[in-house]
Amino acid sequence: MSRNEHAARPDRSQILMRALSRWDNEGGAGSDGPQEVRLPSDIAASVPPLGNAELVQLQVRMIALENLVIALLARASPEQLDLAREMAAYISPRAGYTPHPLTVHAAAQMVHLLERALRVADSPLPE
Repeated sequence: MSRNEHAARPDRSQILMRALSRWDNEGGAGSDGPQEVRLPSDIAASVPPLGNAELVQLQVRMIALENLVIALLARASPEQLDLAREMAAYISPRAGYTPHPLTVHAAAQMVHLLERALRVADSPLPE
């Protein structure tokens, strides 16, 4: 990579800021608290509420995705694990921002997933 190409690359803090700005635009907490997502009234009126079957299906899918993420993190490089830890720390409440309980909980869950992945990585696979 040439010196000009390297200079044009954004640094890690810029990349994290861009990723988090998308979160803030998609319902995350900003300096004035959580943002409210409003659907246009014609769309909102046509969306039926989720029933128990749909909620259970979402829960099952989330458990499956969580376990897939743990499996992938268990084989991740130290650099990838550091990046995941850095991202969890970065989405924790920052100075000047209102802490949003869901964001704080999401950061804690990211750390928990990393810890579980390390336990999986350290344990032998069943035969």
